[in-house]
Amino acid sequence: MSSPFLSIIIPAYNEARRLPGTLEQIIRFLGVQSYPAEVIVVENGSTDRTLEIAQEYAQRHPSIHVLQCAGRGKGRAVRQGMLVATGEYRFMCDADFSMPVTEINRFLPPAFPECDILIASREATGAVRYKEPQYRHIIGRIFNTGIRWIALPGLQDTQCGFKCFRGQVAEDVFRRQTLTGWAFDVEVLFIARRRGYDIRELPIPWYFNADSKVRVLHDSLRMGLDLFKIRYNAWRGVYDTGD
Repeated sequence: MSSPFLSIIIPAYNEARRLPGTLEQIIRFLGVQSYPAEVIVVENGSTDRTLEIAQEYAQRHPSIHVLQCAGRGKGRAVRQGMLVATGEYRFMCDADFSMPVTEINRFLPPAFPECDILIASREATGAVRYKEPQYRHIIGRIFNTGIRWIALPGLQDTQCGFKCFRGQVAEDVFRRQTLTGWAFDVEVLFIARRRGYDIRELPIPWYFNADSKVRVLHDSLRMGLDLFKIRYNAWRGVYDTGD
């Protein structure tokens, strides 16, 4: 059986309420596409019915696969999903799916010229934010300023949950990932840039979800410390092993 054109990776921690709606959207969307695709739900340590719900959908839809990730952390779950996926393109998204599902095709050829990594941006020209509290936006911009200074100059929005990788790039980059928490995608993009991959931003319409699991102040502090860990890892050559 040939590999799918697209793999969609969804990390899921205590997403019993939101996951069914997201999977229904994706199933309807993929049902009218001309390319083959797979959906990989990676459950990591949920205490609700997330795993059971994902498995129920997998039983009804052969394109949906469910993984259990040992240990907590969004970064750990995404890494496992990316390395298990077989798609020519591998698209990560949050379980709340805060952009219209139809936007997925904008990340793929021929809609977007082929590149190594295409990341959704809420800050690029043409992007629109809906219903986001002003304080969340301000804190996010402060944190992104730190990201640009310390790790990724030039990228306006590294923390939006939608990112698309060419399959070979995903396998190269994610196997070098070390962080398992919220800052994992900064590390992944840092590794990708260090290895010479082309990273571009795509403006999207984005809808704020009040049920977000990000604890703004607490997680921003942890992510800030992780930025310095990324620089330290780079200095030690951690990301250059295995060449």
